[in-house]
Amino acid sequence: MTHQTILPDGWPIPKGYSNGILAAKGRTLFLAGQVGWTPEEKFASDKLVPQFEQALKNIKAIVEKAGGNVTDICKMTCFCKDRNQYLESRKELGTIWKQIMGNHYPCMSMIFVVDLLDHPALIEIEAMAVIPE
Repeated sequence: MTHQTILPDGWPIPKGYSNGILAAKGRTLFLAGQVGWTPEEKFASDKLVPQFEQALKNIKAIVEKAGGNVTDICKMTCFCKDRNQYLESRKELGTIWKQIMGNHYPCMSMIFVVDLLDHPALIEIEAMAVIPE
């Protein structure tokens, strides 16, 4: 059994996320917040779009190391420092999403925050995956 997206009757299909995912039996992987730095903990950019891309690549690398793939991700929480930059970049962010995540849309929350620990991080993404047995 694969993960099943849950959509109550009469609800519109959400754009860019799922309201609920019923995970198949498997191993639960919790991912710490990933910022947009390289595996050497260096930021290649102080802009949101490249940081978002690197943060997603970091998440993908962790899930794959655990034996899963991005479609096993059930939940993501994004903490973003710049609401305006996020809104202005949505099309580019969507393109990056498709390149890394394909058509998989976990349950997600986007929270705008005043600051993040690792400077000059503009986004931090934490996730949870259930990797089928």
